[in-house]
Amino acid sequence: MTDIAMLERPLDADALIADMGRRARAASAVLAQTPTATKAVALRAAATALRKAEAEILTANAGDVARGEANGLSPAMIDRLKLDPKRLEGVAAGLEAVAALPDPVGQVIDETRRPNGLLLQRVRVPLGVVGIIYESRPNVTADAGALSMMAGNACILRGGSEAIETSRTIHACLTAGLREAGLPEDAIQLIPTTDRAAVGAMLRAQGLIDIIVPRGGKSLVARVQEEARVPVLAHLDGLNHSYVDKAADPAKALALVVNAKMRRTGICGATETLLIDRAYGDPRPILSALIDAGCELRGTDEVRALDNRIAPAADNDWDTEYLDAILSVALVDGVEGAMGHIARHGSHHTDAIITEDQPTADRFLTGVDSAIVMHNASTQFADGGEFGLGAEIGISTGRMHARGPVALEGLTTYKWVVRGSGQTRP
Repeated sequence: MTDIAMLERPLDADALIADMGRRARAASAVLAQTPTATKAVALRAAATALRKAEAEILTANAGDVARGEANGLSPAMIDRLKLDPKRLEGVAAGLEAVAALPDPVGQVIDETRRPNGLLLQRVRVPLGVVGIIYESRPNVTADAGALSMMAGNACILRGGSEAIETSRTIHACLTAGLREAGLPEDAIQLIPTTDRAAVGAMLRAQGLIDIIVPRGGKSLVARVQEEARVPVLAHLDGLNHSYVDKAADPAKALALVVNAKMRRTGICGATETLLIDRAYGDPRPILSALIDAGCELRGTDEVRALDNRIAPAADNDWDTEYLDAILSVALVDGVEGAMGHIARHGSHHTDAIITEDQPTADRFLTGVDSAIVMHNASTQFADGGEFGLGAEIGISTGRMHARGPVALEGLTTYKWVVRGSGQTRP
């Protein structure tokens, strides 16, 4: 059913999601027992279908981009939305990478033999039906569908209206892969309407959807966390920090900071605040390199005194995920000052220290409470593919179930398997 057809009568969002949920539940029962090789066949076939449909996908994407620009989407959102042949090949290669990963389903996490002879095992099993709500990035359609299915889950995808035509063409390739492998097409479903009522219906779908994964801006995540009646695996903003310690190598620090901010400014792994130790030799080359690369800097008075091209930072700059070529900069008193700033303003996503002093690095890595902490590396590596996970469904910034890039293992839970030989409890 298309959006046009749905506009002809009022949308019954609860009925739509209930129907999709029931079909997903049936598909999840099949997937939970599907051999690894069969799931891999589906993903490799989907990758082939994506490559064959390149012209169709890029045409649909060009239409989405044109509408986004006409509707005033920010450059960062347009960057997330836009596909080109290289990015599309990356999506296809990501499907193949997921197909090649070890299957977590059925993995024995640990086992114990009790004194009475009982053998207790914790065994990984799928979550069941996963609902993914996301904005703007059409590659999430492929990544989320592939990861959910490979982990034995059915999924219901609700992509953003900005990328609806691109998502539909990508979804058609995923269902083609499922058909070729003999798996139910209901294993990966895309909600056919952009009506926001469908999101509310997903959040109310207890018993039909087992977990919701929101991937988008603050307003989306806040709504999901406030309204959801099913568990939520939250991906919050990437309010990431790079801290240049007094013992940082100057050349290394300059290269890492520029990359962490400017490689791609619109991704959640981009650094948004630069912290520099007051005892660091000369911050000016780093600041100048950022400005020369096209980055707008906003800093405190003492930072602005280092370069008159730096604008004053407002209080809310320290709490802003710019997703743009803008960076807030502050000087701090050593690693403790950096950690204090991160504790006050960070989003528990990704934070990095640049230093040649190992004890200082260890203090930062231990003391910063973020899902990803880094030493002498660009925050742009905060990505499931770069972590060897094939892809990611999001980066969880919470503390329950899964944390950091969520891939196959994060989309499973476990059950206890008890093997006996006739034991009765006295």
